[in-house]
Amino acid sequence: MNVLITGGAGYIGSHVVLELSKTNHNIIVYDNLQKGHRGAVLAGKLIVGDLNDTDKLEHVCREYDIQGVMHFAADSLVGESMKDPAKYYKNNVGNAINLLEVMRKNGIKYMVFSSTAAVYGEPDRIPITEETLTNPTNVYGRTKLVIEEMLKDYDRAYGMKFITLRYFNASGADPSGQIGEDHSPETHLIPLVLYTALGKRESISIFGTDYPTRDGTCIRDYIHVSDLAQAHILALEALLAGSESKIYNLGNGEGYSVREVIDMVKKVTGRDFKVNESERRPGDPAILVASSAKARKELGWKPQYGDLQKIIETAWNWHKNNPDGFK
Repeated sequence: MNVLITGGAGYIGSHVVLELSKTNHNIIVYDNLQKGHRGAVLAGKLIVGDLNDTDKLEHVCREYDIQGVMHFAADSLVGESMKDPAKYYKNNVGNAINLLEVMRKNGIKYMVFSSTAAVYGEPDRIPITEETLTNPTNVYGRTKLVIEEMLKDYDRAYGMKFITLRYFNASGADPSGQIGEDHSPETHLIPLVLYTALGKRESISIFGTDYPTRDGTCIRDYIHVSDLAQAHILALEALLAGSESKIYNLGNGEGYSVREVIDMVKKVTGRDFKVNESERRPGDPAILVASSAKARKELGWKPQYGDLQKIIETAWNWHKNNPDGFK
């Protein structure tokens, strides 16, 4: 089928494009390149456009006879979302409405939606399942949850089927080393630690060492970006096979602490660097770990890169050979 991938030049989207190119689907990438990278798109056709340009979006859907959509395009910085909520409601929610309306008018019935663990906020039970109460603590998470509810309404009213994937800490890089993570600004722990190993940062900070965890630092569930990509393809195939609309968590089901990530980077790179210990940041839960049992059972998803060392090795392979990213 002909698949439109919004935000397909971004970190996760570009890895999905690469994996999807190994199937028989035709790929159309739609990205404004504000955060994505032209060089990250290794397959399909790239069309530079914005979701607020509904005329162009509709033209693309008609010209390429789009039959399904994978929707990644969004602003995703938690701190920024709290300082400028208008930007996030406009770009995330408003543009999602634009996309859904173009899909509805053109009879496009399938969407795989990129959501986030941020919809759960600070859960009181671990591991987090799809039945865990959604209670986002930041605007970014709230915008994703609003879109999830919109998808349910569009399914009820118009028969538009969706699979929402709530993933935890996307990490790593394609094992081939062709593409990897390149954000500006970078906020994710693993690339920040790798930048420190590369000497591009003077030090890395641990925010909080007194959490009720095995070493006092926060624990997070890291999921390899190529495993995420495979889940998106399985989700698309499930929709084509007649699946009802569903929501799935994507994580490894095992958490690693901040200190463990730093120590593993030192092991993988063979480099030492300065580590600072700082006060806790407000709003950082002690432990966030997912249960992905539902995705494994219903989608047949089998992560291949669950080991932290493998995740960091692939990320290091990308960063050491591309210290300036896609520039």
